[in-house]
Amino acid sequence: MQSPVIQKSTFTFLRSLTRNNNREWFNTNKHRYLAAKENMEVFLDALIAKMNQHDVLEAPSGKKALFRIYNDVRFAKEKAPYDTKFVGRLKRATPIRRGGYYFWFKPGGSGVGCGFTYPNPDDLKRIRQDIALNYDDWYSLLKLKPIRSTFGQMKGVTVKTAPKGYSKDHAAIALLRYKQYWFEHSWTDEEVLGTNFVARVNNTFKNIRPFFDYMSEVLTTDLNGELII
Repeated sequence: MQSPVIQKSTFTFLRSLTRNNNREWFNTNKHRYLAAKENMEVFLDALIAKMNQHDVLEAPSGKKALFRIYNDVRFAKEKAPYDTKFVGRLKRATPIRRGGYYFWFKPGGSGVGCGFTYPNPDDLKRIRQDIALNYDDWYSLLKLKPIRSTFGQMKGVTVKTAPKGYSKDHAAIALLRYKQYWFEHSWTDEEVLGTNFVARVNNTFKNIRPFFDYMSEVLTTDLNGELII
């Protein structure tokens, strides 16, 4: 049985694809792609099993978690037919668990992202309400060692001045400006190809849980703390 590690041959394939991103080469080397894809699925199966010990994921398998390698070039400026990295998402199960785990693996550019990239208008409104009322809790949350040491500062698109309904002089204006709530962590190729990498990714995702748990509570309750789901 294939061990749950990312193989060097998987990265070798991706490097070759980067140099030969065309359909003729890909069709000739499709057996290499299928082997690399299988390797990623086995790795993600092991990751999902570990994560389900401390969370509940919707993705039943690594195969379901991976995005397609085939690019949709109909409306894209970049016409390369294939993605040169393995990318995917591990969605948390049921509406009471908020936040998403994302990953991308490629030579020289592997990492994960966690958080809320495009909150719908109702969720964004509720998040800002909570920030305005409980900004001390937010600042304390973002300073927690597991979050800060793993991800550094929160990232995301912000408005230039102040969102509608809030003063630019609000004590939490730096947080209120956010429209996205996003965290990233990256690894070297040596780390990605290491024997303990599945544990590294699992621990990295586990370290964002205080933020996810807090956001899940906010987004499933109203201002009075009453459950709305």
